[in-house]
Amino acid sequence: MELILIKNVDSLGYKDELVTVKPGYGRNFLIPQGYAKLATPSAKKAHAEILKQRSHKEAKIKDEAVELAAKLQGVTIKIGAKASESGRIFGSINTIQLAEALKEQGIEIDRRSLKIKDEPIRDAGTYTAEANLHKEVRPSFQFEVVGE
Repeated sequence: MELILIKNVDSLGYKDELVTVKPGYGRNFLIPQGYAKLATPSAKKAHAEILKQRSHKEAKIKDEAVELAAKLQGVTIKIGAKASESGRIFGSINTIQLAEALKEQGIEIDRRSLKIKDEPIRDAGTYTAEANLHKEVRPSFQFEVVGE
């Protein structure tokens, strides 16, 4: 079954991509949830026209993502959390705290585009995260969790 994605779907594709999925996954999940629409011949023609018009905008969006990725490489991020004497954190660190720490550094990234590789984080130390800024730009960066 061919579908045109309306939103980004993890492990499937990005917005405005033409994907092939099993019929049950398309009919029972993607279409009802609003993630995709059927790729009929008329929808494919309209989709091609939209992509043609949007191609120059995509270059600008990618340039902004590359610029933001360069900023991420030069930033040192420290996240403070209450911890016991052994360094164990009360609770855990997630993408919300990471997005707030980036915002304090002057970098605005939506928390949903951040992925922490070693999740859940419950100990002080240095960890790696990845920012999905564009489908071709996914910089990884280090951040440090410090016990308070």
